[in-house]
Amino acid sequence: MFRVELHAHSERSHDGRDPVDLLLEQAAAVGLDALAITDHDEIDASIETAVSAPDYGLVGIVGMEVTSAVGHILALGIDELVPPGLSYDETLDRIHDQGGIAVVPHPFQKSRHGVAPHITDDQLASADAIEVYNSRLFTGRANRQAEQFALERELPMTAGSDAHISELVGQAVTEVDADEPTADAILDAIRGGRTSVIGHRTPWHVSLRQFGGGAKRRAQRAIRELFR
Repeated sequence: MFRVELHAHSERSHDGRDPVDLLLEQAAAVGLDALAITDHDEIDASIETAVSAPDYGLVGIVGMEVTSAVGHILALGIDELVPPGLSYDETLDRIHDQGGIAVVPHPFQKSRHGVAPHITDDQLASADAIEVYNSRLFTGRANRQAEQFALERELPMTAGSDAHISELVGQAVTEVDADEPTADAILDAIRGGRTSVIGHRTPWHVSLRQFGGGAKRRAQRAIRELFR
């Protein structure tokens, strides 16, 4: 079994804080085997992570969190950026065209761009996996909804810390029963549903701090763009 973090953000995300090396150091320190940095509509840091990961004894999985027209979708195992703003179905097609897998994060959290309120159950079930444990929760209700949906539809399940600061990498882990420690083998195992999830709640005050810090950085970025 390999312990994998499938949902984390670097400073390249509009609401992230830390550079790649700090996320890799944390992943190694907490005993992970693989890390996917999934920045919002950015892929460069994730590619950098995949290159540097072996230096930390880790497997790097290239990915990103795509902002589709209806909400967020994790694209894992891709080579090139999937553009934002496409329909749900087109986003999945673009991910699959690159040989990647589409994982729907926090699908029932409308306030965090979950897709479930905007698509049919059959569309949601067409994803390769459902994130059933996201550490950034307040009540846990949305996680329970996601898990129930995945169980009813017999869909592969994943977890993700959704860390926007390096200290929280590994708060939620997907255990993957893969044949070997490679990105391709890990993704194949996820497709096949050979996963289990381990999750710990991000303390609510840390979630609020992450949200507030992200809002501040978004405003600063908007000002810089305005005067560029």
